[in-house]
Amino acid sequence: MAPFRKEKVASVVRDTISDAIARKLSDPRIAPFTTVTRVEITGDLAVATVYITVQGEPADERRTIRAMRHASGFLQRFVAQALTMRQCPELRFQLDESAKIVRETLQLLAENRMERSAAADDPLMEDEKHLNEDDRDSDE
Repeated sequence: MAPFRKEKVASVVRDTISDAIARKLSDPRIAPFTTVTRVEITGDLAVATVYITVQGEPADERRTIRAMRHASGFLQRFVAQALTMRQCPELRFQLDESAKIVRETLQLLAENRMERSAAADDPLMEDEKHLNEDDRDSDE
């Protein structure tokens, strides 16, 4: 088996499921901004773990993942048609927590940036800077 076969199968699965979410699924439980972030395939190509992100509340995430698991047979049929393999991998859906961690980190960085800019604009902080500079000058 070629070493790139897993990646090629994962790419086809990701593209097919992304297209199905956008065009073929009409389940109201699936959030409008549902994205397939990555697909991991086992070594024997029997199981495909599909990681998705959902923009919205945790309740939207739970509802969407439940709907995706419910539609897994329907989606597997599209994947089987797209792949030229004897056996189609079983689809398993998971929420991608890494996207949530990235969003939280970016939010913390933005808050830190806002605090720093607010502190730099604060006139009391300017007086404190001058006092610290005067103390250094007197030590010399």
